[in-house]
Amino acid sequence: MSHIHWLGAGLSSVPGIRRLISRNHQITLWNRTVSKAEAATVGLEGSFDVKAFTLEALKAAIKAGDVVVSMLPATMHVEIAQACLEADCHFVSSSYVSPEMAALDEKAKAKGLTFVNEVGLDPGLDHLLAHLLMTDYKASDVYDPKNSHEFRSFCGGFPAIANDFRYKFSWSPLGVLKALKSPAKAILGGEVVTTQKPWDAISDYSANLPGGSEIFQSYPNRDSLPFMETYGIGSDWNVHTFVRGTLRLDGWSDAWADIFHFVEHELAGPDGDAKLAAMSEKLWTAYSYDKGEPDRVVLVVDLKVTKDGNTVWHKDYALDSKGDAEFSAMSRLVSIPVSLAVETVLEGRLAAGVMAAPSDPTTIHRWFEEIKAHGDEFHLSEHVS
Repeated sequence: MSHIHWLGAGLSSVPGIRRLISRNHQITLWNRTVSKAEAATVGLEGSFDVKAFTLEALKAAIKAGDVVVSMLPATMHVEIAQACLEADCHFVSSSYVSPEMAALDEKAKAKGLTFVNEVGLDPGLDHLLAHLLMTDYKASDVYDPKNSHEFRSFCGGFPAIANDFRYKFSWSPLGVLKALKSPAKAILGGEVVTTQKPWDAISDYSANLPGGSEIFQSYPNRDSLPFMETYGIGSDWNVHTFVRGTLRLDGWSDAWADIFHFVEHELAGPDGDAKLAAMSEKLWTAYSYDKGEPDRVVLVVDLKVTKDGNTVWHKDYALDSKGDAEFSAMSRLVSIPVSLAVETVLEGRLAAGVMAAPSDPTTIHRWFEEIKAHGDEFHLSEHVS
């Protein structure tokens, strides 16, 4: 029987770990701090153990046919994946496929190994929804690459009860602050637009949610353009809008004005990293989640198609989830899909090689049923009668 090695027992891992243990998989949970891993499994019975993580110890433990799940920092994934290649193991992560990871594709295929990535929330569930919309549209009578296409995929996490800061942190703010310095690229108004800072590209977005429409703020995230090919949008398509981005509560840009000024004007120079760390600590103290406080995750993926100025096809998927007494919405929506990817690999349902989230509708709907069983449901809306 294949063994699962889950690396990392942080908050975003716990629901997925507990699900796999409860389904009688053989699991070793690896974490640098053993007590944290023990806390993640408290009260469970099953075939699992806990070990202190080092790469050397992992290499000594894995064997052919095992699955290694890395929920460690993305900078460690390639080295772990290379160890999987050497030991003939499969690999799963929720992180984006880096060029270095993509370069392992041929070696993984040659060994019949599956290295699946981008199977968390974002990236992950957003990909699954995009694949469903594209499959549906391409099967419709109105499908035509010459139509004008508007694709938007937005995801955000924030407190279920909004505060004045319009945000709270569930882990170190350092990553969020660093992301504010990252450029992004998208197609907006038929033109490729590059933004150097999120606050230069903030726009209102009216999300069609199960409880009714709600106004958020949005901005592009990373480089959206490579995902056009991922979702099956050809170079011959007429694309008016293609953007993958971040959602924030309405009023976020005003509440964060001082943060934007700090990132733009005070981080240059040799002491920039120290200033960033100090600001991170300050924000963590002031705006971390209180014990038991529920979070909220909103994910909307929308495809609108027009011809001669008239809407001929328009559907969207929306998810609006809140944390409960057991788990945060963010931790469920990151780690439950990861656990589903592990099982799908073990079942041999995914091809060999390096890949992102699956595109097969049957697999996607099977995952959605399991996600729904954990309290998170996707709602499909059609806006053309």
